[in-house]
Amino acid sequence: MVHQLSSLRGSSAEALQALGVRVDDDRFSPEEFASLGMDLFHLAALVRSEPALRRAITDVSTPAEAKASLVRGLFGERVGAPALDLLVDAVGHRWVASRDLADVLEHLGVVAVVRSAGRGESSRLADELFAVAQAVEDSTDLRNALSDPARSIEDKCALLHGLLDGRTLPATGTLVDQALAGSFRSFHAAITQYQKVAAAAHGEGVALVRVAQPLSDAERSRLEQALTAQYGRPVHLNIEVVPALVGGMRVEIGDDVIDGTVAARLDDVRRKLAG
Repeated sequence: MVHQLSSLRGSSAEALQALGVRVDDDRFSPEEFASLGMDLFHLAALVRSEPALRRAITDVSTPAEAKASLVRGLFGERVGAPALDLLVDAVGHRWVASRDLADVLEHLGVVAVVRSAGRGESSRLADELFAVAQAVEDSTDLRNALSDPARSIEDKCALLHGLLDGRTLPATGTLVDQALAGSFRSFHAAITQYQKVAAAAHGEGVALVRVAQPLSDAERSRLEQALTAQYGRPVHLNIEVVPALVGGMRVEIGDDVIDGTVAARLDDVRRKLAG
């Protein structure tokens, strides 16, 4: 799996690539991956919440051995050996910003949880995450509840688990919880990133496709084939039906936007008439 975080630069990005090998290890069972993911989420939260600790374990003037001894003493009884070993490796790297370490630990936790679902279920995981995100976007009450600062994280997690009703993969529930507790600016932003990680585990890209009417199986297959040919790798489709588009479709994949909707063409005509 190629590991990327758009916020990372220089040595921090290089550290992510090096550390990513530890969560791409096929020696781990699904249960071990799930445990590793939870441990990494825990470590990320601790590192993020303790500025003095974060500075101490990312200080380039402190010998790597001293930093390794510090984290082993602090976390040796609190997380499993795989997560502790990864953290020991991490503090030996050079970080452009001290906050980058926590971001990388959280990202690798997401990768581990995705791996816990098994390679055969990564597509289902991406679909379930998209469905949860759509359910939240479609419900004003739920969206307001999740953004309410007066509600606890536990309360918000309970709301979403009621929505899942035990019908999803365990990894989906874990990532939904992390989307509420992690560092992303919004639940939707977190879930969008997690979908990309799930698709990447299957060697795929992710395309958000907005259409005025549902696509038939044949239309979906043709679109997948066309995007796969254009981008040189399989593309996982997230389909969103938006009747206001009138007709056609809008495809967003990475930074590319292909807008062939009737609404977009009408807007273009209106702009030309107004000009």
